[in-house]
Amino acid sequence: MTRAAAVLAAALAASCSHHRASGPGETRSPADYYPLAVGNEWTYVDRSPALAPSGTPPERTVRILSLTADGFYRDSDRGELRADGDCLRDRSRRLLCAPLQAGRTWVSVTGVSATERYEVVATGERAETPAGTFRDCIRVRAHVRAGSKAENVLELTYAPGVGLVRLETFAVVEGKSWLQVSAELKSYTLR
Repeated sequence: MTRAAAVLAAALAASCSHHRASGPGETRSPADYYPLAVGNEWTYVDRSPALAPSGTPPERTVRILSLTADGFYRDSDRGELRADGDCLRDRSRRLLCAPLQAGRTWVSVTGVSATERYEVVATGERAETPAGTFRDCIRVRAHVRAGSKAENVLELTYAPGVGLVRLETFAVVEGKSWLQVSAELKSYTLR
């Protein structure tokens, strides 16, 4: 599995614990944008360009099945996530880190020669998906080197109290970008 595919799997993997929503003037944490709880479930519709001629877009449902002894929420795709202080992470990378403000950056070293660079590129966004319209969303962009002249770019949009609502991956080769994967939230159930 490529690193971009691993990030995609981790991002689609689990989503959502009930945390009290922030009120006016309060600062939200990564856990507020990616609640984690056993039984939470998200269904995504895959609108990837490679699937366009096939008719009805496929759907993918991810459900949190259990809590591991070391505090990770394991999902139906074998992904594992947890909120650690100021970051939401899987076993290899930090996916969303505070402070949740545009321009915030961090890196995740996922292997000996594998470094992923993350940036909060937008806050306060509105995201329209088949599951509804979400406000006050945060969009994160991740860059993963895929050779000397290529990289994979992943854009993740999180809605407060819901989790991941949109995911897009792009292949960038010598400055040209191609959309590879596009998935949007169709429905969700939070426990």
